[in-house]
Amino acid sequence: MTDLSSFPVAARWPAKDAGKLQLYSFPTPNGVKISIALEEIGLPYEAHAVDITKNETWTDEFLSLNPNGKIPAIIDPDGPGGKPLALFESGAILVYLAEKADRLLPRDSARRYEAIQWVFFQMGGIGPMFGQLGFFYKFAGKDIEDKRPLERYANESKRLVGVLEKRLAGRQWIMDDDYTIADIAIFPWVRGLRDFYQADPLIGFGDFPNTVDWLDRCIARPASQKGLNIPSRG
Repeated sequence: MTDLSSFPVAARWPAKDAGKLQLYSFPTPNGVKISIALEEIGLPYEAHAVDITKNETWTDEFLSLNPNGKIPAIIDPDGPGGKPLALFESGAILVYLAEKADRLLPRDSARRYEAIQWVFFQMGGIGPMFGQLGFFYKFAGKDIEDKRPLERYANESKRLVGVLEKRLAGRQWIMDDDYTIADIAIFPWVRGLRDFYQADPLIGFGDFPNTVDWLDRCIARPASQKGLNIPSRG
């Protein structure tokens, strides 16, 4: 029987079945990437809600799993060599899960790295820029009189959507006919920009029909419909 007692996080968020992959997350764009991927793969897992609105990522137990204090993170009881593996950073987790399951990444080596580069495009560009736009447009930053930060992040976010728009021209998914972790990494952030931040007045989504159609296809997938709400906010 798998023993997770060596992981302090398991004391605060105990596993019902320690033999299943343990997901510590919250339904944010970064968080739902992993639940969506797990639903696509069909790997058994347990989801534990780590409430970022209550600063639970800064508890000693969670920091023992991710010293950067961010969701998501996982413990796979059946990691490499059959030993438990703890992992943080959503992009790294996506690559790990895809390789573990031999799903959601092309098998051809060149196309595999092509897909991974789009995951990094999200990690390095879309996530940080869209997140800053949300802060300055919808949250506390909107009260700042100087609108130059908002303009900067709005312009860069629009540029990034434009990059995605060109990539999706004539393609069903980012990797043509293959739905991959590249789509899973990116679409929750585009969804958040459009539906949660309600940034259409700044972005003009009507100018990006390829992106909008792709986003709707991603959202409509059964695994997305389920994973977008895992873990529950309570």
